[in-house]
Amino acid sequence: MRLTSKGRYAVMAMADLALHGGVERAVPLQEVARRQEISLSYLEQLFARMRKAGLVAGVRGPGGGYRLARAANKTTVAEIIDAVNEPIKATRCDEASTKGCLSRNGRCIAHGLWAEMGSRIQLFLASVTLADVLEQRFDGDARVAAE
Repeated sequence: MRLTSKGRYAVMAMADLALHGGVERAVPLQEVARRQEISLSYLEQLFARMRKAGLVAGVRGPGGGYRLARAANKTTVAEIIDAVNEPIKATRCDEASTKGCLSRNGRCIAHGLWAEMGSRIQLFLASVTLADVLEQRFDGDARVAAE
C-alpha cells in the first residue's frame, strides 16, 4: 500500500490554504505552489477536484484564488484524499473483480490482515482534521513511542 503524490500534495496544499487563508481569505494557487514546491498545473488539477467535492471555493478577480469551503476543523484528511480519487487500500484486490487477490478465484492468505489495516488507516484519516494537521495533534501514542 502506498499513498501517491496526488493524495500527499492535496493534503499539503489544503493545510497551506488553511494556514494562510482559511475560509475568510482567498489564496492564489501560485503562492501555495511556491511554498509547497508543487507544480502549479498539478495543483490546478487537484483543486478542480476538491472544488467539485465542495472542499474549496474559487474566488475570481483581483485578490482571487481559493479559500476553504468550511472551517479547518470540519474538513478531514480522508475527505481530501477521497476528493482527488486517491483510494488508500492495502490489498491488491480489484474490488470490481470476482477473481480476488490471486490470478485464480480467491483471496491471498494474508487478505484479512491487509483489509483490516486499510480499514484502520481509513478510520485514522477520517479522525484527523486540517486543524489537527496544523497543530500536529494526532490521536494515539505513535509520536511518543517513536521518540
